[in-house]
Amino acid sequence: MSEATLDQVTDHHDDHHDHGPAKGLSRWLFTTNHKDIGTLYLWFSFLMLMVGGLLALIIRTELFQPGLQFINPEFFNQMTTNHGLIMVFGAIMPAFVGLANWLLPMQVGAPDMALPRMNNLSFWILPFAFGMMIATLFMEGGGPNFGWTFYAPLSTTYAPDSVTYFIFAVHMMGASSIMGSINIIATILNMRAPGMTLMKMPMFVWTWLITAYLLLAVMPVLAGAVTMMLFDIHFDTSFFNAAGGGDPVLFQHIFWFFGHPEVYIMILPAFGVISHVIPAFARKQLFGYDSMVYAVASIAFLSFIVWAHHMFTVGMPLAGQLFFMYSTMLIAVPTGVKVFNWISTMWRGSMTFETPMLFAIAFVVLFTIGGFSGLMLAITPADYQYHDTYFVVAHFHYVLVPGALFSIYAAVYFWFPKWTGRMYNESLGKLHFWLSFIGVNITFFPQHFSGLAGMPRRIPDYALQFADFNMLSSIGAFIFGFAQVFFLYVLIHGIRAGKKAEARAWDGAHGLEWTLPSPAPYHSFTHPPVVTEEEAHT
Repeated sequence: MSEATLDQVTDHHDDHHDHGPAKGLSRWLFTTNHKDIGTLYLWFSFLMLMVGGLLALIIRTELFQPGLQFINPEFFNQMTTNHGLIMVFGAIMPAFVGLANWLLPMQVGAPDMALPRMNNLSFWILPFAFGMMIATLFMEGGGPNFGWTFYAPLSTTYAPDSVTYFIFAVHMMGASSIMGSINIIATILNMRAPGMTLMKMPMFVWTWLITAYLLLAVMPVLAGAVTMMLFDIHFDTSFFNAAGGGDPVLFQHIFWFFGHPEVYIMILPAFGVISHVIPAFARKQLFGYDSMVYAVASIAFLSFIVWAHHMFTVGMPLAGQLFFMYSTMLIAVPTGVKVFNWISTMWRGSMTFETPMLFAIAFVVLFTIGGFSGLMLAITPADYQYHDTYFVVAHFHYVLVPGALFSIYAAVYFWFPKWTGRMYNESLGKLHFWLSFIGVNITFFPQHFSGLAGMPRRIPDYALQFADFNMLSSIGAFIFGFAQVFFLYVLIHGIRAGKKAEARAWDGAHGLEWTLPSPAPYHSFTHPPVVTEEEAHT
């Protein structure tokens, strides 16, 4: 192609990018702009957080005192199932995909995501998938009632009729995740600005690149598991039916081969977020960037070989128990590397404690507590005591709430000025943090003790000796729930009344996105930016 032709193409491309967003509803329905789609994901995930939180509050209301108070056990089981599924697939994952859509093109210096039309489709599948899943609660026979892990034969032989709709919804969520992952990989590998080598990429980009590969590897496994369920229910196969020669434990192996990497899918992008926030407010470069990249890659690899630590009590051979115990403990090494690097980044930094930094520090402390209880669960003989008790509930929620969710809040507060062009109110943000921090610990810390004392998970009633800890948990849950409604107020107040933000809203923030004005223009980089050493891997 001649230089003149190239100039014409470039000019045409620039003209195309001069126009702003479409007006009205069609902007959101048909948009292919990564910022619009990121916004849709983030608001959708917040809506799902509210719905999932409402189900959690129904659960905690029932458990406030011993005895059956408000709802019957069948409905309680539907609440626990849908709470888990909505929070995992509807709140945490779409929030991280929303952050990826907003930030990845800006951080690698790309004009947009690589596959914009597919990007639009991958979002718009989700409202229909979750609409279908929530609608099962209103169907005859009720919604799914077998826990978020939907173990066979509970989910096949004894399931309500609505389980077929649930299976279809899971397929749709999986399709959305696969399309999103392909898009993210294509964008990162093919659209980086000149000079941005792999080892100069920001940590959030690295963590999402690895997460996208994890999603591509495990989402088809989940699709296979639910398809086998469908065949067992409707076509008289016996994949999981022992009476027909099948094996219920096979379901657990397939589910957890998906489910354990899935846990890391929900936490690796969080590591990326925290690796931006802490250096910005410590005003230092991230300590040990290379080791962070290798640690994240190691965790991703190890996540594929530890799945059966969820299954120590199914009658595994001793060699299997030992393998899964030691491989699970091995994950503590790269995780410890990351925690060490974050603390070293803070060490002797010029630290200030704005809201994103408060959430980041809480993440490091509370996620580490969740990691330690995970190490306890990794010890096979001890796991026989902990298995299926509230100790596991406490562990899981310490990883996912002050872990994944707090990192999402840190990201929202951190990049809020870049997205909206306005600063949120710092006092309101800190109030949201302290309500959330206190609420989450009052909710989940007592559950360690309930579990150690032998309280099983997923029960609507319990013995009298667990009453005090359950009452505490329920009070904490309502504090935490109120805090998230308050978070909505903080956001709307910031959007409407916040003071104008500078291009570099935080003086310690580095990265290509901070070279753009605030709010970021509808089309960020029509010409590839130059990657300086200062803007590389923050």
